[in-house]
Amino acid sequence: MLNTIIFAIVFISAIVFFIYSIKKFLSYLKIGKPENRFDNVGKRIKNTIVYALFQKKLLRQKFAGILHASIYWGFLVLLIVILEGFIEGFFPDFSFAFLGGFYSVITCITDIFGAVVFVIVLFSILRRFIFTPKRLRVELSSRLDATLILTLILFVMFTMIGANIERILTGHSEGYRPVSEFLASLLQIKGSHTGYMIFWWAHNIIILGFLNYLPYSKHFHIMSSMPNTYFSNIGIKQNGVLKPIDFEDESLEQYGAKDIEDLTWKELLDGYTCTECGRCTDVCPANITGKALNPKKIITQIRKRTHDKGPLVVKKIESDKILETPLTGIYISEEELWACTTCAACVEECPVLIDHVTPIVEMRRDLAMMESSFPPELNTIFKNLENNESPWAFGAEQRNDWVDELNDELSKEGKTNNLKKLSNIGSADEVDVLFWVGCAGAFDSRYINVTKSFAKILNEAGVKFGVLGNEEKCNGDPARRLGNEFLAQQFIQQNVETFKKYNIKKVVTACPHCFHALKNEYSQFGLELEVNHHTDYICNLIKDKRIVPKKENKKKITYHDSCYLGRYNSIYKAPREILSKVPGLDTVEMKRSKDKGFCCGAGGGRMFLEEAKGKKVYLERTEEALETGAETIASACPFCMTMLTDGVKDKEKGEEVKIKDLAEIVLESL
Repeated sequence: MLNTIIFAIVFISAIVFFIYSIKKFLSYLKIGKPENRFDNVGKRIKNTIVYALFQKKLLRQKFAGILHASIYWGFLVLLIVILEGFIEGFFPDFSFAFLGGFYSVITCITDIFGAVVFVIVLFSILRRFIFTPKRLRVELSSRLDATLILTLILFVMFTMIGANIERILTGHSEGYRPVSEFLASLLQIKGSHTGYMIFWWAHNIIILGFLNYLPYSKHFHIMSSMPNTYFSNIGIKQNGVLKPIDFEDESLEQYGAKDIEDLTWKELLDGYTCTECGRCTDVCPANITGKALNPKKIITQIRKRTHDKGPLVVKKIESDKILETPLTGIYISEEELWACTTCAACVEECPVLIDHVTPIVEMRRDLAMMESSFPPELNTIFKNLENNESPWAFGAEQRNDWVDELNDELSKEGKTNNLKKLSNIGSADEVDVLFWVGCAGAFDSRYINVTKSFAKILNEAGVKFGVLGNEEKCNGDPARRLGNEFLAQQFIQQNVETFKKYNIKKVVTACPHCFHALKNEYSQFGLELEVNHHTDYICNLIKDKRIVPKKENKKKITYHDSCYLGRYNSIYKAPREILSKVPGLDTVEMKRSKDKGFCCGAGGGRMFLEEAKGKKVYLERTEEALETGAETIASACPFCMTMLTDGVKDKEKGEEVKIKDLAEIVLESL
């Protein structure tokens, strides 16, 4: 009876303190801005099962993934043992033995899992200090925290197996426990009830202590990973779509995120869910090439700031020190924020579906619109956008120049042009699709050839297509990713009006950044479009035999995945299908390809910023492409083409290796 009373006091005290800790944690989340994450219940449940329960993202790295998954699943399996132990504390003779033969199955599985987890955890502790992967070489405090958690798990397994052995040695064991029975057979001693109680008490106290330590540890993700996965980005949000700012809301005093109150509750939850596994950092192009950015640090600093400021906000305590140390600029440096290419490799790799990119852009918004603190090169870009409606210093009337060039070229070839300017015909109803050219496609001397190549393919296929000419404006993506949401929305709203004016419903573009904006973000501003990237469009033309590649191209070629085409919009198949249809091509993949592809360094507005620190991102990618021995590097993005061209020149391979868009490769084979 005394044992039961003591256990009841210990158990209830532990549970009460745990509830207190969770309530405090939830009160910190309420500091963040509200956001509806309760829609699409079916999809959210599916995500939770796939990513949290079955650890899909962790298994992208097989060895580490299997280790973690084994510990995780082992812990889930052992929950029934933990439950049995707690009930036994109130009812000493309780066990699940009444389940009959099923109980033997349970005890067998839990016994084996306990032994497996024990061995794996022991190995994981050693791995933290010996043969440690780069991503786990963290500050000592973080390493000690991880070691403590692993040690607690180790002792949970040790005490469980110890209690099982004592039960077997005293002849009171029910069920089937093969590992414990084998170990008991090796011991030349008699069991005792006292020995069993020592293991039983140790087991339950460690579990209750473990439970109450978690909310104060980075391993709180053990509890928060399932909710975080459930509330993760889905549908259109999953594609890296930024939330618009309502500039007509006069109550808004802050644009972007200066501190934790300006982030959403989900972004604060991301901070508490970060496992500090370092997978995001391992794939970050900025970090790999020696820049200040560490995606893991961005998220953990959000957590640290929440820890520091949260209690004061909840208790409504004013503190000059804490108010003078905002998240942006103090916990997270401006240098880190401007280094991001928004490639979303970190998001793709995160096992608990944390979104690193959105808070980075939110903090850029604060810097750009509230503080006017941004790299000096952006003064020129923003001025060009305001004056010329594009990031380049070309007048809007020059958007028509390539059309005149195309007419001349087709005329010399004796071909008619199916291209129509919508300003001449008054409506998009007379064309099959609008070709959105984009700023690079209209102004960049190299990419104009891609524009004309795609137009010739459309012409060859008999597609009637229209263009907006000088009525087309920047889609807003560069300004938006650089934090200047106000400027971006000016372009978006003007373009939306133009689309509606001509009743445009179908669009095709050769720029992944234009594609992503038009397809996924313009709907936020009241416009629904059917948008195709030119790789998908060309692929379908080939499938429908409207164009047939015939000429052989006996070149070795490798394809570079654009981040905004691949990770943002999951277009991996079409570009490779196109290459497979060109006779003679020998296609080879780079080491990092498809959803593991490496950024060219130009996304997130980095196209217009110099890399002053570390190795050039585009050089890292170019070197990887050259390692394949390819004679041609294929791309499907104007920014990627520019960066790879610079990379090949820097490596003095410009004469040997050519950078070509898929449209150019297909046109050459027709």
